Amino acid sequence: MPKGILYVESQPNSPEEAEAFHTWYEGTHLKEVTAIEGVVSARRFAVLGDDGPFIAIYELDADDLAAVQARISGAFKDGRISPQVGVRTDPPPRVMFCRETAVYVP
Repeated sequence: MPKGILYVESQPNSPEEAEAFHTWYEGTHLKEVTAIEGVVSARRFAVLGDDGPFIAIYELDADDLAAVQARISGAFKDGRISPQVGVRTDPPPRVMFCRETAVYVP
């Protein structure tokens, strides 16, 4: 099966909204996205030194990665994924769907 990731960089809108941002992301958003067929896991990362965006990586496993992308987009549109809470929109989150091109295990 083809594999890929959904890579997302985002930040809280303000220091005052940071707690709501993290609570929504980790308590609601990750669960909603991983409920979509083809999304098999999710992880979040913080840049060392806390100077940068937070990164979410969703692992995708499906025969048709474009179909997973369409399902995620549809879930945002039809409300299965809740509205963002405390997310900076200027600049907007950086979102990239990527397909796996190689695997190396030493």
